[in-house]
Amino acid sequence: MKPAFLPRLVNHPFGDPGLYVELRYEGRAMLFDLGRIDRRPGSALFKLQHVFVSHTHMDHFIGFDHLLRLFLARERDLHLYGPPGFIDNVRGRLAGYTWNLIESYPLRFIVHEASCDRVKSVTLPASTAFAPQDESERPFDGVLCETDAYTVRTAHLDHKIPSLGFALEEKTRLNVRADALERLGVAPGRWLNDLKAAVRAGRPDNTEIVAKWFADGVAQTRSFDLGSLRRDLLVETAGQKIAYVVDTIFSRDNVARICDLVRNADTFYCESLFLDAERHEATKRHHLTARQAGTLARAAGVRRLENFHFSSRYERDPVPFRVEAQAAFRGELAPDVPD
Repeated sequence: MKPAFLPRLVNHPFGDPGLYVELRYEGRAMLFDLGRIDRRPGSALFKLQHVFVSHTHMDHFIGFDHLLRLFLARERDLHLYGPPGFIDNVRGRLAGYTWNLIESYPLRFIVHEASCDRVKSVTLPASTAFAPQDESERPFDGVLCETDAYTVRTAHLDHKIPSLGFALEEKTRLNVRADALERLGVAPGRWLNDLKAAVRAGRPDNTEIVAKWFADGVAQTRSFDLGSLRRDLLVETAGQKIAYVVDTIFSRDNVARICDLVRNADTFYCESLFLDAERHEATKRHHLTARQAGTLARAAGVRRLENFHFSSRYERDPVPFRVEAQAAFRGELAPDVPD
């Protein structure tokens, strides 16, 4: 079964943090953190509709200007999510430029700021020189973004400032049985996405689903009811989960919040700026060690750990970080214990 999410780090593990996740069946993508992104091809970045920023330290936010320049003249609603103060941070970046020739530009930033009890949203259209419109608020329940197919959750972590951790969860994996499709005498196509969307949306069994495909260059169509296709064609399994945590201290509160957020993730991307020998430096700078990343992954029951965001003081050798993290993850190295 092919995964719905295709995650990959934007930079090497000593570079700016960032995780690009392609949504295989939707032709779209999302980005976690806005460090340096200029090495990513425009064709990949143009798939973005949602960008999630853990916090606005420079190595997590400097890519905003590249994103702005790339999307400025495009017709797009681009959703940005971040921690308390994020709306002011985005408006501050935009205020650094002069906007007197963009009245016809259709780009809109929809910026969402998650505090501990509410999510505040505002629209910043290029056509108004990014003057704010449509301000709103909703209670914060841990969810930043939700569609019929997936949910993005967050937790507030301590980095001497709020830093957001993220978990992207596929709601239900819907797999098509190739043998059943062949028996129906129809070909795969975009209509299968419509079928899956109808199932996830809870549409009634008598909903009409129209299969469309080409045979020998001739358009073909057949109609089915949703209930029969769901019963005969689809197999429902647990969805995929990707988790991303950066820039936080190994405290009891953070450990509990991280484990709740990333539990049972298929892949857990976790920062580890230092090795265990310099645990005191990690504590002083509110970062994690490789051993602590492995400890968190094991405690949360994740299937795979990818640690990254390593300090350049280690001469760009990633091996010690990975060895230490994996040893703690497998239980070969004793888990670290929060102070």
